[in-house]
Parts: sequence; C-alpha cells; structure tokens
Amino acid sequence: MSQLHPSVAAFKAFVNSHPKLLEEIRKSGKGWQEFYEKWAILDEDDPFWDEYKTKEAASDSKQKNPDSKKSKKTDHSDLIRQIMDYTQNLDTEKVQGQIEQLSKAISVVQEMIGDMKKPAPDKAPRAPFSLRKD
Repeated sequence: MSQLHPSVAAFKAFVNSHPKLLEEIRKSGKGWQEFYEKWAILDEDDPFWDEYKTKEAASDSKQKNPDSKKSKKTDHSDLIRQIMDYTQNLDTEKVQGQIEQLSKAISVVQEMIGDMKKPAPDKAPRAPFSLRKD
C-alpha cells in the first residue's frame, strides 16, 4: 500500500476539518484538483475558506489568530521579500537596454502623432515643366 504525499495528506486533513467543503465538492461536481490547487496557493488561513468552516472551526481559527493585522503585516513582508529576491536576479544592463528601446519607441510614436496633427499644405499639383520654383 503506497503512502500519500505529505501535501496530499495535509490537504486531506484540511478537508476533513472543513465538512462544508466536502459537501460543496460533492454537490457541485467540481473536481478535487481545483480545491487542492487553491489550498496549495492560498494556504489554510486564507479568508476564501471561511465559508466552508463550521462555526466551531471558525471560532478556533479566530482564537489561534486573534490579531489579523499581524498576519496582514507578515503577508506584506513576504511580498516585499519576494520582490527583493526577484530584483536581485535582474540583469541591470538588460533592463537599461529595454528602457532605452522603450524610450526610442515612445519618441517615434510622439513624432508620428505630431506629424499627423500638422495641417497638410494646400498646394495644387505642379506641372512637370513649369518655370515656377517651390
């Protein structure tokens, strides 16, 4: 008999602690995969899962985490950490080159718009052998 992957076992325990979620899956016909992916991405404490908690589970969750501002602060610090990790891996020369290309493209577009706004000169077609010089 094969053992479940640890994340699958954790999800199974999560579903067992949220009976309304189990009912929703059975009623709606939605697949387990959809909820597993949301669970993996959102985490167990995300407000998305609140509607599936029983009243006892919801009160336990509030007792475990009475200060939601603190969790929001850690979410922001996690986001900042992720942004810092991402920016450390950037090639600044490549970014500078892309910025220069974008700047040139914007200049060309501005020039084209300026040319379109200029009124066209009212000139009659000139005869090819006329003596008049333009």
